[in-house]
Amino acid sequence: MRIARDWQDYSVIATGDGYKLERWKDVYLLRPDPQAIWKAQRDLFSYPKLNAVYRRSDKGGGSWEYRRPMPESWIVSYKDLKFSVKPMGFKHTGLFPEQAVNWDRMRELISAAGRPIRVLNLFAYTGGATVACAKAGAEVTHVDAAKGMVERAGENVRLSEVDGKVRYIVDDCKKFVQREIRRGNRYDAIIMDPPSYGRGPGGEIWKIESELYDFVSLCAGVLSDHPLFFLINSYTTGLQPMVLSNILTLLFGGRGKVEAYEVGIQTEEGIPLPCGAGGMFIYE
Repeated sequence: MRIARDWQDYSVIATGDGYKLERWKDVYLLRPDPQAIWKAQRDLFSYPKLNAVYRRSDKGGGSWEYRRPMPESWIVSYKDLKFSVKPMGFKHTGLFPEQAVNWDRMRELISAAGRPIRVLNLFAYTGGATVACAKAGAEVTHVDAAKGMVERAGENVRLSEVDGKVRYIVDDCKKFVQREIRRGNRYDAIIMDPPSYGRGPGGEIWKIESELYDFVSLCAGVLSDHPLFFLINSYTTGLQPMVLSNILTLLFGGRGKVEAYEVGIQTEEGIPLPCGAGGMFIYE
């Protein structure tokens, strides 16, 4: 398991009963977390500094309940990276802090490569991985079907002062990769953070259990002759690290090594909160 421990502007204060109590710099949020199925050791809803709570609806979705004044959006830092965060629909804030473990690993690999690195970031959301790779010196193509999320990524890129390193694409990821193969464009590293289920801008259906293997296989067609790494992130319940390891081994085995792991974040309670899985193939 890889645990994010190096945050200063973010912390998980307490967990349980399906919720996590978080500090985002000077803002305190209480959000649902499906992994926190244990009994809370304190009353999370009565935390005195709590700014907002996301409450689920029995009819699906949910909404934010504001307790204390807070900014509409604000900036948090991780080492030399900066990100804009704000409460969004369906409990999100625009950033997944646990991904810091992958940001650090990718930066390490890019910095040690000793050559220019081109990165393709698919299902790239608001650009945490994009910013990290660009800060390490890579040129990044950032692809997501949601225009609003790509605009948020642009804001994060500007905050971290890596503007000239990133190309933004609003498109269905599968269609974009197919076009890149036809155009002969190649990348030294690929990152993907696919949703469990989704629709592209043209109504394309994505279901991770039936699509992931074939999509990873397709993406192999845009790898350069000397690739650096291939990273798959997953928040899908039940998609364990060994599943990602098997996919990467079957498709790329013999050309390097696989690192597969649970991703988590350390809490102030002294326990790690599990936050999905990662699988990285590192080429030799």
